[in-house]
Amino acid sequence: MCGAVRYVIDGPVRDVWNCHCDRCQRWTGHFTAAAGCRRDHLRLIADDTLEWYRPDEWPDVAYGFCRRCGSSLFWKVIAVPPGASEQKLDHIAIWAGTLDPPTGLSTELAIYAEDASDYYTLDTSIETHPRDPQEILEN
Repeated sequence: MCGAVRYVIDGPVRDVWNCHCDRCQRWTGHFTAAAGCRRDHLRLIADDTLEWYRPDEWPDVAYGFCRRCGSSLFWKVIAVPPGASEQKLDHIAIWAGTLDPPTGLSTELAIYAEDASDYYTLDTSIETHPRDPQEILEN
């Protein structure tokens, strides 16, 4: 929002996933619409105010935000739980609303749909999963 955190993506960008989990709802005030890319394709141009929040109850992930204006920006896995794919460490989710238009992206997936709040209606035109489909995240 304030422009203090700026980035460029030097590589392919994954289409948008809507995440309806409780954590994303609390973090953003709504469900999260996030694109994604490989971490090594995300180049931070300005990051003096970038802060990472690691929830005590879920220490394997971190949420990136601007400490000046409070904008939610990123989500990443920082430690892989036993049995999960190491590939998760290579990617970062980027809140789609922080991308400059035209993005050329479309919304392709909804996850944690069973956690969706009662005040909005899920988009039935996209693939929807009640929880976090592991096979999608590992591809």
